[in-house]
Amino acid sequence: MTKTVAPADPWHYPRPELAKKYLEIFDIGLNSARGLFAKRRMGKSEFLEQDLIPAAQVEGYLTVYLNLWDARTHPTPSLVSALSRAMEPTGLLKLVKRLNTPLKKVKASGKVPGLAEGSLEAELADDPAVAGPLLSELLRGFDKPNQRMLLVLDEAQVLASPMHSELAHSLRAGLDRRKQNIKVVFAGSSEPTLRRMFGRSTEPFYNWAPLEPFELLGTEFVKVMARKVNKLSRYPLTDKDALAAFLALHNTPEFFRRYLNRYLAYAELGSTAALDDTQKHVFNGANFSDVWKKLLPSDQEILKLLAQGVTELHSEPVRLQLGNALGLDKPVSKNTPQHSLRRLQAENLVAKLDYGNYQLQDDAFAEWIRNLELDN
Repeated sequence: MTKTVAPADPWHYPRPELAKKYLEIFDIGLNSARGLFAKRRMGKSEFLEQDLIPAAQVEGYLTVYLNLWDARTHPTPSLVSALSRAMEPTGLLKLVKRLNTPLKKVKASGKVPGLAEGSLEAELADDPAVAGPLLSELLRGFDKPNQRMLLVLDEAQVLASPMHSELAHSLRAGLDRRKQNIKVVFAGSSEPTLRRMFGRSTEPFYNWAPLEPFELLGTEFVKVMARKVNKLSRYPLTDKDALAAFLALHNTPEFFRRYLNRYLAYAELGSTAALDDTQKHVFNGANFSDVWKKLLPSDQEILKLLAQGVTELHSEPVRLQLGNALGLDKPVSKNTPQHSLRRLQAENLVAKLDYGNYQLQDDAFAEWIRNLELDN
């Protein structure tokens, strides 16, 4: 049984009870999978990696974590690599030899060389016909009754992309046969996409996992973080100021931690100064500017409208507004907002809530766009 270790991040807010809750659901046996959604920067990935996975290891689970957003170009070889890292390297070597694959680097050694650097993923991506059989064989390795695995797929909405349909079907088939042995957490930042993934009959994972919102951090988290600050600073941070800052930063843990870092560096200036500096950086970030510059003018105009709360993007008045913004003297065609929304969804910038209803995925980006409009 693998014992967990203290998290490397001293500012991590542990949530053992929440981790225990999810594992107990699996122990009951009524469900072998859960779906969790929360917007980005809300602490979901940190919880999965620093709370849920260590707790599962203590319970005797073999654990596998993969952020599919980082692997969205070639998710199959990345999943194969993540699964293989949870096994003995020699076990993968035997598997590769038995399948008679052309992976020369793997065959040439008694271990898996450069696995951490992604060489296996690169080789499998070059030969996708090999990745599928390897994935199936790796999953078959958990057919023994005394083995349990927790598979955590972060940003799982990537699996809903049509280009990854083959992987989704293959993974569904492999997991279906091993519900007693392999438990799965599908976590993601796009609630609409996850709802479609589990709620539409044409999707591979239809009705496969119940979907629920991830429990967000709140008042107790803020107070604990303030106490940590006060152990390090000669200038106490009051709960009132900390809670006000958390609210002003849209209850976003990642932004709040930036605020705390700024406060510790310049505590003598007070909470207001730390908050002003944080807001200036998180809502006017260079990253947003880089993303913005790469967008087509029509996509930029659609984002401006969404940031302002406009929803009727296909109406004639809005299409006329788009036409004027793009230098035309007439409304754009209905295809213009339609194509823009499709591109923006593909870039994970916009989410479709229901028919004709869209919103920006990132509140900070929406705030940045609104500030951009004010500056102009």
